[in-house]
Amino acid sequence: MIRNALISGAGVTGLALAFWLDRAGVAVTLVERSDGFRRGGQAVDIRGVALHVVQAMGLLDDARALRTRLKGMSMLDAGGKEIHRTEERTYSAGRLDSDDIEIFRDDLCELLMNALSGKVEFLYADSVRAIDQHADGVKVQFESGSGRSFDILIGSDGIYSNVRKQVFDDEAAVVFPLGVVLALFSTPNLIGLDGWQIGHRVNEFGYVIYPSRDQRELRIGVGFAAPEPALSRSDVDAQKRVVAQSCVHLKGDFPRFLDAMKSTDQFYYNELAQIHMPAWSRGRAVLAGDAAHCASPFSGQGTSLGLVGAFVLAHELVRHPDDLADAFAAYEVRMRPYVDLNQALVDLEREGPVPDEQLDAAKNGIDLKDLLAATIR
Repeated sequence: MIRNALISGAGVTGLALAFWLDRAGVAVTLVERSDGFRRGGQAVDIRGVALHVVQAMGLLDDARALRTRLKGMSMLDAGGKEIHRTEERTYSAGRLDSDDIEIFRDDLCELLMNALSGKVEFLYADSVRAIDQHADGVKVQFESGSGRSFDILIGSDGIYSNVRKQVFDDEAAVVFPLGVVLALFSTPNLIGLDGWQIGHRVNEFGYVIYPSRDQRELRIGVGFAAPEPALSRSDVDAQKRVVAQSCVHLKGDFPRFLDAMKSTDQFYYNELAQIHMPAWSRGRAVLAGDAAHCASPFSGQGTSLGLVGAFVLAHELVRHPDDLADAFAAYEVRMRPYVDLNQALVDLEREGPVPDEQLDAAKNGIDLKDLLAATIR
């Protein structure tokens, strides 16, 4: 029986896991490298079966109240002139007449955090330094110097998972680079954009810009071919310089955004990849979300995969309280076809959005009826 669990990574997947395991009576500790809750980040989507998971959490109405509510989008040329507009869809949300929810990542994380009981423990500004598995538990050494033991270790720490690197010995074989960088940053709303998205796409380069929910900030995403050699993940100054260089041809308002980028502390840079692993668990350690099966932001399904995966993993652990191997196996058997459908959404040669039929099949590509009927309460 699982008495306590360490979850590495306090993003959407980690917080959702904490919610379900805490509700099941497991003592949950979340360790997070950041020094606290961070604002900023892109809009994410809750789609298809993930809506049922959020409803089972009792958070669906709250999530709908926090949706972005964009009214449409304009495509611009490199000079900043509008060449097309639509009120039917946006790049970030897809069709605007669907029941899916587009919500800012920080709003969703805050919603999940507020839904946790006071028993969940947070360890900020720390991370897992060493892992020692044995028959009865997992002994973890933290970067802070302390050491503790847990019944189970869950890595929900993203595409470049620290837990995955330590538990599995085939890191290079499971990371499949897409050859594209995605940079995300926030600036003041310098152009008074209100409820509208603007974008630009030519070959491998593109950007998407939309306002925050209160319209005070702009959330800007820029995608371009990955530089060679790859930049250090810790060298933010170099990352900002590369972003600026990739956008030097853009005119209109974009130079103002680049100037504002220099001073923002809400900046994210990542060379995109997918994760394909033959197994998501080893011993008492298991991976969830992007750490196990990143589809990349271009799928538009990473958040839904994380929410559904957290729900399935937690419920399989409850259904198999005395056999982790059976719980992990059941988790993988149920999730893998769903993951495959969503990873297949990524096609870097496609000029337009994912075909609606393909997205509908992917976002609904898992049957949760039995688990939803026996939801942890």
